[in-house]
Amino acid sequence: MAYVVTEDCIQCKHTDCVSTCPVDCFYEGENFLAINPDECIDCGMCEPECPIGAIKPDDRLSKEERLFIRLNKELSLKWPNITTVKPALPDAEKWVKQPGKLEMLRR
Repeated sequence: MAYVVTEDCIQCKHTDCVSTCPVDCFYEGENFLAINPDECIDCGMCEPECPIGAIKPDDRLSKEERLFIRLNKELSLKWPNITTVKPALPDAEKWVKQPGKLEMLRR
């Protein structure tokens, strides 16, 4: 099992989670974070730190969310590692729990 960043992170990108990760497995894109599943040790420390609930264990993903397993792996191999907390995106509150944000993901 690994933890997965899901659609709710798109356009929000809260980074509270990165400071709790003991193995630094978060990677930062322009408007999304990704977890490298090969580095994740399944400790679960990041999940409660996400203020919008965008991080879930891969075995609790809905059928629609399962595509984020592949996306997290793919993007974590392209993007730079992030280990320090940064401010959320300026319009983050506007995008919380908005459906259909996948097309907004900037790769």
